Amino acid sequence: MAAIDALPPLREVIAAHGLVAKKSLGQNFLLDLNLTARIARAAGDLAGSDILEIGPGPGGLTRGLLAEGARRVLAVEKDSRCLPALAEIAAAYPGRLDIINADALTVDAAARLTPPIRVVANLPYNVGTELLVGWLTPPAWPPFWQSLTLMFQKEVAERIVARPGSKAYGRLAILAQWRAEARIVLTLPPEAFSPPPKVHSAVVHLTALAAPRFPANPAILSEVVAAGFNQRRKMLRASLRGVAPGIESLLEAAGIAPTARAEEIELERFCALARLVAAARGK
Repeated sequence: MAAIDALPPLREVIAAHGLVAKKSLGQNFLLDLNLTARIARAAGDLAGSDILEIGPGPGGLTRGLLAEGARRVLAVEKDSRCLPALAEIAAAYPGRLDIINADALTVDAAARLTPPIRVVANLPYNVGTELLVGWLTPPAWPPFWQSLTLMFQKEVAERIVARPGSKAYGRLAILAQWRAEARIVLTLPPEAFSPPPKVHSAVVHLTALAAPRFPANPAILSEVVAAGFNQRRKMLRASLRGVAPGIESLLEAAGIAPTARAEEIELERFCALARLVAAARGK
């Protein structure tokens, strides 16, 4: 394996610091530095950007980001056992790596970064979707980030990029595709990690759009989509009955057959329905 910097191989780093991955923290360490460099390159040109990394662990992806020219990396790591290994990386890349020992769900990392900002992370499995939803639903749009390059379980990645008519299509696809371009850029087998997870993983790259694809009130769109997919086997005239009076008429006005099911409906039609529901509520 070719070295990407002068630091030791990750297996040596993990052994030296006694870093056994914790299932309770959703940890699976990515050991191949060639792969971490590929993930960093998938995020685009990093030279002029600050990077937010969540859950760096022993720092394999961190090293890839720095080696690929990131202006600065802010690494948020909950597990204090990883801090000495990350400190060694900071010493090897003076002034370019800042480390926060905190829970990513509670820290305002954006306030510590200078735009343009990219988020690149091998997300802990147990909080990955929650973090993504938070980044896709800020109080105002466009968000603090220019792009997200994130590793998930492959099943989650497929839900993010799913199209209407597929079993994977649901709330996460609509949320992501309403405000971003989303595509899978890399798939990884279990053996790329230590310990190997039971599933394949995939890296999704999302680029923020300047504005949502179609106009809609975010809260009402979220409500409509949630109601539709929470009972995805039901016809929409039934699953959306509580959303607004005369829902069948609103569905028809939005170009949606009342007998259709949520998984059949394109994003544009959901946005049209959300606008009609808002109008019916006087909003």
